[in-house]
Amino acid sequence: MLTEADGGPISIVVKAANVHDSLLLQDALEAVIVKPPNPSVHPQNLCLDKAFDGAPSEATARVYGYEPHIRRIGEEKKDKRGRRTKKARRYVVERTIGWLNRCRGILIRYEKKAENFLGVVQLACALLWYRRCHRLAT
Repeated sequence: MLTEADGGPISIVVKAANVHDSLLLQDALEAVIVKPPNPSVHPQNLCLDKAFDGAPSEATARVYGYEPHIRRIGEEKKDKRGRRTKKARRYVVERTIGWLNRCRGILIRYEKKAENFLGVVQLACALLWYRRCHRLAT
């Protein structure tokens, strides 16, 4: 799953559970629905976890116009005073997955075919965007 800064889903990829995350990065970046702005005018940042730590993942992100930010192993985030912070880095994505898990059809997965399951997940993402737009409008 690829999300924006506020947690709105931008792209979803459904594959088998035994496929490594770094192999799905290109598929996720190709599945982006909304075209990002020009990277020379508005730089696009892509926060990735340690599963994407490597030259192929960084090269893939740069090809699609994103600046990858990957915290290396042993690297800790520190505040201005030099103390470690305990903020979760990927909290935004985990929160979005939690929102999607409220849909029983996704949580139970009644669909056997991957295409049908992807359709249900995309419908749930559209519902999330609708609720966000409706909440912001009122």
